[in-house]
Amino acid sequence: MRVGEELPPLEIEITRTLIVAGAIASRDYQDVHHDAESARLRGSPDIFMNILTTNGLVGRYITDHFGPRAVLRKVAIRLGAPNYPGDTMVLTGRIEETDGDTATVRVLGTNGIGRHVTGTVVVTVAVAVAVPTTTEAGA
Repeated sequence: MRVGEELPPLEIEITRTLIVAGAIASRDYQDVHHDAESARLRGSPDIFMNILTTNGLVGRYITDHFGPRAVLRKVAIRLGAPNYPGDTMVLTGRIEETDGDTATVRVLGTNGIGRHVTGTVVVTVAVAVAVPTTTEAGA
């Protein structure tokens, strides 16, 4: 982990299923996340992704990069342009700060109409501790 290190981009296809499943999984039953006609009646061209799904995808992006020992300490995001079905969101990140085994990562997620999400994630990556085998321990 080095300050300035760029994380590789992650492309996520925004499907109707992803949007609806994310809303259901996060118990967000707002009709604009699953009913296209209701979304249109409220001025949106289609259903759109909720913030909790975006939050989960940002977390996945960070833990996929840092591995199974990564622990998310803080996720702070702000939404911008909606994620609609048929688009692709591209997540990118840059390490802004480090402190021992903890890093602060600036995250940006863009889609075909602009910035969908911006924010920061604080992640701790636990160092693996080697456990001596019985032969190494002198048994």
